[in-house]
Amino acid sequence: MNLNEIKQLIKIFERSKIGELEIVEDNHKIKMRRNNQLAQAHSGANGGSTAYMVPSAPGIQGQIPGQPTEATDGSPKKEAESNENYYEVRAPMVGTFYRSPAPDADPYVDNGDTITTGQTICIIEAMKLMNEIQAEVDGKIVKVMVENAQPVEYNQVLFHVEKR
Repeated sequence: MNLNEIKQLIKIFERSKIGELEIVEDNHKIKMRRNNQLAQAHSGANGGSTAYMVPSAPGIQGQIPGQPTEATDGSPKKEAESNENYYEVRAPMVGTFYRSPAPDADPYVDNGDTITTGQTICIIEAMKLMNEIQAEVDGKIVKVMVENAQPVEYNQVLFHVEKR
């Protein structure tokens, strides 16, 4: 699916009375769900929806925190240098990173917290939609890499996780 198709899908979803929609295509999963409280907490909009986009791109797992994903000469990092116990949670889209569901709420996770697969660990706001980012592995948050309410780029590292 390209960006224009996703935008069209969002518009159709917003005009419909559907409560939840999930589409799986190739290595991408798009899930939209109406969630008035969450959208109001961050955007101030009346009503709203939440969209999840979780790409299953290869090469995101098994990277050591603080290590570049490519060698300094531009060649891919050697397999021997990777550490299977670490996982980098990366931004699946461009947007604004939020650590909590509302400005006055506690963060979803902090350094040292244990996480489980499917647990919401942050939100990325994109195009006035609140996108809950969910953990893809069980483990412990080693480091939160982004400050609250900061813009993030696609594929930017958000968290370093030690897998269990």
